[in-house]
Amino acid sequence: MSSTQTQPAPSTTRPHLLARFSTQIVLGLVVGALLGWAAFVMGPDGEQPNWLTATLSQIGTSYVGLLKLLVVPLILTAVISSIARLREVTNAARLAVSTLVWFAITAFASVLIGLLVGLVSSPWLTAGVSGDAAAEPSRVGSWTAFLTGLIPTNFLGLEVNLKTVGDAVSATVGFNALQVLVVAIALGIAALKVGKPADTFVAFTESALAVVQKVLWWVIRLAPIGTGALIGNAVVSYGWRSLASLGVFVVALHVGLLLVWLVVYPVILRIHGLGVTQFYRKIWPAITLGFATRSSMGVMPVTERVTERGLGVPRSYAAFAVPLGATTKMDGCAAVYPALASIFVAQFYGVELTITHYLLIVAVSVLGSAATAGTTGATVMLTLTLSTLGLPLEGVGLLIAVDSIIDMSRTALNVTGQALVPAVVATRHGILDREVYDSAADPDDPEV
Repeated sequence: MSSTQTQPAPSTTRPHLLARFSTQIVLGLVVGALLGWAAFVMGPDGEQPNWLTATLSQIGTSYVGLLKLLVVPLILTAVISSIARLREVTNAARLAVSTLVWFAITAFASVLIGLLVGLVSSPWLTAGVSGDAAAEPSRVGSWTAFLTGLIPTNFLGLEVNLKTVGDAVSATVGFNALQVLVVAIALGIAALKVGKPADTFVAFTESALAVVQKVLWWVIRLAPIGTGALIGNAVVSYGWRSLASLGVFVVALHVGLLLVWLVVYPVILRIHGLGVTQFYRKIWPAITLGFATRSSMGVMPVTERVTERGLGVPRSYAAFAVPLGATTKMDGCAAVYPALASIFVAQFYGVELTITHYLLIVAVSVLGSAATAGTTGATVMLTLTLSTLGLPLEGVGLLIAVDSIIDMSRTALNVTGQALVPAVVATRHGILDREVYDSAADPDDPEV
């Protein structure tokens, strides 16, 4: 397989340590954690949060809002232009199928790790946990909702949610990422089939993509400030109180995530002759940003950038695989977490799981991430798993207290997998630029 897309020559100049984007992110996290601890020590101002807590919350919320603002135009323009560019690559259909297969393979390995950790830690998993927090979540995942969600209700997949508090009614506008993806794929395939008459449309889409990416680059440059505020708000809001009763679960989950991150992924890389150190060094900016923002979609441009310019995956393929992965590829949220959480909930309610239950957990984890795309991530994925197993949905409430804390690590693993699969598939199809992958160049600057 060959591609006519040429890779830009990587720079061999390494920036100063403090000028590197990943270093700035880490510094932001450290400063944010210290500010969060200071705000926690200060305590509330009467019934209201103190000024530092309010400031951290406002900055963090605003930063996430800026990232979400550009997600819809980013998905539309990136997917349409990437599918249109697939005509530059031979056997594009085989690439797409291979991508989905490796999504499933890595999800399968991840859910097995989650089950293994859950079984080993089961004697201590629910120690000290009371049922006071048990509550069914407001949104529940289901297969029928997934099938219904595949059909776009409007061009941009917009959703309006009404919330009543007393006599006041508020409306929030959101979007269904899966519906946006469906619309973008349909338009991209249509442009591919139309051929030359669609050249103007494709050129416009690529120009719009360049503009959206430039604006998003400006937002991403604010990441050290935004991520510092987010981690600080998490510390002051949740502190370490929630970890007292759910400490074993939190530790077990992180053990499972680390096993995938440090064992499963490196083994896959080694099998394909890819250097492990180079891989993690090249994608580190995306991992750190995903950890802090807890949003695979928000860091998608950075993931695509390091996948293309750091790992040597052709742009014509990376622009297709990474957006698809950011929507449906979630080894942390949709594999390790629901597997371990299902064992936790079953044990808490005294339900003995059988081999059939474990097989269902594997099946739902491999297939279910697509069923929860564009909704509320891990929480909906967990409800989908519990409902399939027939376990009480009230068990979700037991884990909500630590969700914001563990979501950072889950998202970091999600982002890693979203870069891993394109590199593996590109290697298997002979289109990976090994010179770029093996180079010492560091794509630390996330500009796209």
